[in-house]
Amino acid sequence: MSILGRCVVTGGAGFIGSNLVRRLVGCADEVVVLDNLSTGRIENLKGLESRVEFVQGDVRDAGLLNRLFKGAEVVFHQAALPSVPRSIQDPIASNASNVDGTLNVLVAAREAKVRRVILAGSSSVYGNTAALPKVEDMPTNPLSPYAVTKLVGELYGRVFTHVYGLETVTLRYFNVFGPRQDPNSQYAAVIPKFIMKMSRGEQPEIYGDGEQSRDFTYVENVVEANILAATVEGVAGEVFNIGCGERHTLNELVEKLNYLLGTTIEPKYGPPRPGDVRHSMASIEKATTLLGYRPLVSFDEGLRRTVEWFTMTCKNGELIDFSQY
Repeated sequence: MSILGRCVVTGGAGFIGSNLVRRLVGCADEVVVLDNLSTGRIENLKGLESRVEFVQGDVRDAGLLNRLFKGAEVVFHQAALPSVPRSIQDPIASNASNVDGTLNVLVAAREAKVRRVILAGSSSVYGNTAALPKVEDMPTNPLSPYAVTKLVGELYGRVFTHVYGLETVTLRYFNVFGPRQDPNSQYAAVIPKFIMKMSRGEQPEIYGDGEQSRDFTYVENVVEANILAATVEGVAGEVFNIGCGERHTLNELVEKLNYLLGTTIEPKYGPPRPGDVRHSMASIEKATTLLGYRPLVSFDEGLRRTVEWFTMTCKNGELIDFSQY
């Protein structure tokens, strides 16, 4: 049964976007996917060809957005150039994709009279604030160009709600992981990278002492949060943490992966990286109260599912064609 009308997902061939698209095809009248395939993979949409409209293009193309957003009820803005290290290496590219692109999305949505835009935010905006858990109204302290771009995006969202009446909701994601997350990029997230290395018998590299901690959040929880953010009334202009409300160290992650993979591999340690946050954990009280959000999948269960998926889609520690999964 459809609960949404026409939906557009920017970055819909990426990791989070493609998982969201697979959920939307069951609850939306029409799903349009926009992706420039710079980090997304068309294979992530395998099996959905007859159920979605795929457009290869960039959120920096304002004319294209104007055409795609006509008649849309909700825009899920997942498109971004991810990675803290990447943004440190090339801050101009991060700004162009994440700030200019987001502004284009908001302007086009306003012009098309889209009912609501869901913005993919990031827990990186908190930086190294000492207090845990992170609460939405605490001061932000971005430590990288990437974090700055995500904070600017959510500020633009709030302004477009208050100035133009465009409903926006920002979801600050906390370390999302799960199936279809690319492990091969030099900027890959820690969980897929560790799984791939350890499945090859290689030592995962930890930058620092390994006692840094993260609120690892399985992607199904993020997808559920997006659906809630698109449908719950009275939350326009709000920002929500989306995590599990608990944290795990990287040393603990290696231990759990050793158990799941049947290995006994010790990590190797390197110097801390600039821009990295020491500890991160979400308060999800606001999301629970206003959105009705609760994590559907625990960290342990999500990690088991993720290892199982990578095991099914890898051979000799390298990704094979996983489009059938």
